Amino acid sequence: MNGFKTMIATLAVVLSSTLALAQTAAPPSAVANPAAAQTVAPTGAPAPAIVNDAAQGTPTVAATAPLPPKGVGVDPVAPAIGQASANVPSSNDPAAAAIPQALPTPGIGLPDGRAGLQDQVTEVGQDAAWMHDIVLMPVITIITLFVLVLLIWVVFRYRRAANPTPSRTSHNTLLEVVWTLAPVAILLVIAVPSIRLLAKQYSPPPADLTVKVIGNQWYWTYQYPDNGDFELVSNMLKEPDKVTAGQRARTQADGPRLLAVDERMVVPAGAVVKLIVTSADVIHSFAVPAFWTKMDAVPGRLNETWFKVDRPGVYYGQCSELCGARHAFMPIAVEVVPRAQFAAWVASKGGTMPGAGGAANPDATSPASPATAAVPTPAADAAIAGRGAGGSDKTIDATVTAQPVAQGATDNEGSQAK
Repeated sequence: MNGFKTMIATLAVVLSSTLALAQTAAPPSAVANPAAAQTVAPTGAPAPAIVNDAAQGTPTVAATAPLPPKGVGVDPVAPAIGQASANVPSSNDPAAAAIPQALPTPGIGLPDGRAGLQDQVTEVGQDAAWMHDIVLMPVITIITLFVLVLLIWVVFRYRRAANPTPSRTSHNTLLEVVWTLAPVAILLVIAVPSIRLLAKQYSPPPADLTVKVIGNQWYWTYQYPDNGDFELVSNMLKEPDKVTAGQRARTQADGPRLLAVDERMVVPAGAVVKLIVTSADVIHSFAVPAFWTKMDAVPGRLNETWFKVDRPGVYYGQCSELCGARHAFMPIAVEVVPRAQFAAWVASKGGTMPGAGGAANPDATSPASPATAAVPTPAADAAIAGRGAGGSDKTIDATVTAQPVAQGATDNEGSQAK
């Protein structure tokens, strides 16, 4: 037994001496051993570059950029663009600097304190605003005032002091016909434009672009199946006094407080955009008031809506379904840009335009659409004027749902999943 213990102790001394010698040995030359340059980096971090020190003749490891903080979107396909703070193109990168970020327009696409509807920028929204302002509001106002006048008149005319002996009349044929036909006529006045509006809203034209919208607690994910299936994670930007080191703070150029995000949904102007809306956890609701768009995001179900905006700009919305503790901090920002700028933006995200290659995706609009082509042509302009040039709305398997993105338990910050 004593001999066995002695053998174990001797083996431990030999092994410790060997490890100490290995740790103090000089690093191999990157030229003599090319494999030495392939230093393994932590998952998600760039490998440190090995450079030769001219003065010492020994290789040194260059410092690597720290990993972005949790909640900061990382572009998985465009690492050349600076991502140190919230997935915002670096001003030092020429490709990113060539894609300007649109500034919000006061009074358009964002709340401005008015007691009414926002200015509508879609045809469906303009028809709905006309329905609200010209049909519903006058009818509601007239009915309300009429009933109020009747109540006041009955209270004073038939009070006990003015009418001590009440009438015993139980039927009046003319009055009964009037109060039956009048509501029917009112409903007909409302029904005709209402049915026409519903038909337009739920019978979309052929789609030019498909965007899959996934609600998460408490941020949004946007996927572009037509453009290489790249993905964006959109988080609310915090105020300067609430950000931590490495996070990007909101500026006035990003938009109003509680509405600015680090990643906007970007779509081309004049294109019919089909939204496939679902959720990875609980029920959310994707709503942009200026588009007259509101669609619930339900786990395990794919809902569909659409919009077509001709005016470039930035339009804001919010989740409109109570979805948890940070429901109020789940904004939406949609940026509408010219088609050429949209093509450049897609390229900056590592995506492709229709017809330029890329794997097929069952959520994608089937044919390449002129409205989202990289090179504008007269045929494309004519197709946009006629509301798109094809693209069928295919039946989508509702069992294919997005997987939840890793997130914190108490904040609304998601990270790039791809």
